[in-house]
Amino acid sequence: MTDVPYTHGHHESVLRSHRWRTAENSAAYLLGHLHAGLSVLDVGCGPGTITDDLARLVAPGRVVGVDASDEIIAAARADAASAGLPSLSFEMGTAFDLQFADGTFDVVHAHQLLQHVGDPVAALVEMGRVCRPGGLVAARDSDYPGFRYFPDDPDLARAISAYGELTRRNGANWDAGRRLLSWAHAAGFAAVTPSASTWCFATPDDRQWWGGLWADRFTESTLAEQLLDGGIATVADLTAFAAAWRRWAASPDGWFVALHGEVLCTR
Repeated sequence: MTDVPYTHGHHESVLRSHRWRTAENSAAYLLGHLHAGLSVLDVGCGPGTITDDLARLVAPGRVVGVDASDEIIAAARADAASAGLPSLSFEMGTAFDLQFADGTFDVVHAHQLLQHVGDPVAALVEMGRVCRPGGLVAARDSDYPGFRYFPDDPDLARAISAYGELTRRNGANWDAGRRLLSWAHAAGFAAVTPSASTWCFATPDDRQWWGGLWADRFTESTLAEQLLDGGIATVADLTAFAAAWRRWAASPDGWFVALHGEVLCTR
């Protein structure tokens, strides 16, 4: 079984984060390889904000976003229509069964997808299948154990640890960032360029946004439900976790860095 429960779910607090993502802040390692006329597949595209940017960068080249959620795809289509991007489309699908012929795309991209699937190597193999010879498969994923923050807070540490326990129970990989290179090699890519980059949240506005969305996730989202159902956390724990995120956000010294691994794989 290659599909696993989606640890984050699609609560508004999750989409709040996903809609913030752009090609600049989430795919900078790929941008120098893009130019007008390329065809791009964005796998696990979510609400499509990165996909929209990719479409602008390679226009008039064809860009397709694929996601397993019909609700998310419908929203992405509506946004794309209002943005006037005729070369961009969105389709339902999964990383393990992409409905395209071999070698269809010049670039196949996935942002924070492989950490959520049960067999990331199989997903990379399928992404490689629909990429043309000489094209690029690009992936970027978080490395949660590598996240760093200040000030220290025991409840914030417990919150992040509980998230990690849930991902392991779900069969996902919260340390995907450090594993991308090994997965790319296991998928058969001989030419792989690895890199890393971060998101940093340290200004008052950034702290309120980042801390607030995680506080909401631990009390209102599918993440909270799964933690309770799995016996990983109690209601009291979740309340403490949310309070810790809000304490961090309110601290004038608050600083948080989210580490990501990246790979560019030549087909």
